[in-house]
Order: sequence, then structure tokens, then C-alpha cells
Amino acid sequence: MKTAEIAALPPQYHDRPQREGANQLGMWTLIATEILFFGGLFLAYALYRLSYPAAFAAGSRLLDFWSGTINTAVLLTSSLSMALGDAFIKRGNRRALGICIACTAVLGALFLAVKFLEYRDMYRADLVPGINFGGNTAPQVELFVFLYFVMTGLHAVHMLAGLGAMAWLFRLNRLGRLSASAHEPVKMVGLYWHFVDCVWVFLYPLLYLIPK
Repeated sequence: MKTAEIAALPPQYHDRPQREGANQLGMWTLIATEILFFGGLFLAYALYRLSYPAAFAAGSRLLDFWSGTINTAVLLTSSLSMALGDAFIKRGNRRALGICIACTAVLGALFLAVKFLEYRDMYRADLVPGINFGGNTAPQVELFVFLYFVMTGLHAVHMLAGLGAMAWLFRLNRLGRLSASAHEPVKMVGLYWHFVDCVWVFLYPLLYLIPK
């Protein structure tokens, strides 16, 4: 490695491979902790669903199937554009990377917009536990809806963090700090984005596709 490149590295790193390895270890550690976090929610969901299958099926019927389906397609497409951006920057194509980052961010924002509309409709239908949950439904149905809001709400928070990371990548790209030899930030953000998408891939069938 050139002396100038070594000097540009933070003092805790000896060379670029060491820095890249530390970045990957940090990101995979973050993802592992997030898996444990969401895993607890999935476990609680599974236990309650086994205990109250009829109530959870009734709760699933309260959700908008098409909102969940559209959002699934949106997120899968955003993962594709993120992967393409990573492939483009490895070839040194910064312009294509910028387009891919913008597409991913727009799709992420679209996902949140659809989710907001779904929340709004559920609020208007008196389907928000603890606030205005009405109707002659069993308490276990309200439990399903409560888990729905907690799980999808936390997922939405992670989506917002991902959009912030996209804005950071876009700025780095505009400043010319991303290239074929300096593409690690794209890879790290891509790993996070794909993880968030994978969480939704599990949430979608559990919440929207329960046998009616």
C-alpha cells in the first residue's frame, strides 16, 4: 500500500484490508444482535399463534392483504437496486451507483408511505390496541393486532435508519469518495438493507398469509 493511502487511514488501522475486516465484523455483529432482538418477537408471536390459532386468523383478516403484498414487491425491488449499486461501484461506475441509491431510497420511502396509509386506515377503523380498539372481538385478536403494530413498527424504524444510510451514501458518492477501490460503505449499507428486507419477508407471511 502506498504511504499516502496508509496516512489517510484512521490511526487504529495498519492497512485497508484490516479496516475492511473490522467494518464487516462490526456490521455482522450489529445484524446478529438485531436477529436476537427480532427473534424474541418472532418467538412470542409463534407461541401465541399456537395458543390462539382461530383468533390470530381472525386478526389477520383485519389487515389489508394488498398493502402487505405491494410492500413486499417494493422491498424486493429495492434489494435488487441496492445489489446493482454495489456491483456498479465495484466497476467504478459512480453515476450508475447514484441512480441505484436514489431508486432504493425512493422505494424505501414508498414502503413507509404505504405502511403509513395502512396504519391510518386501521386507526380510522378503531383497530389500534390501547387507543381505540373497538368491536366485539376476542382479547386474543387484539393481541394479534398489538403484535402486528410492534413488529411492523420496529421494522419501519429500521427502514428509516436505512434511508438515513442511503442519504449518507449519496453524499459520499457526490463528494467522489466512493470508487472501485473504495466501495466498502456501499457493501456495509447493502448488508443492512438486505437484512431489513429479509425481516419483512418473514413478517409478510406470518401476518398477512395466515390460513383464513
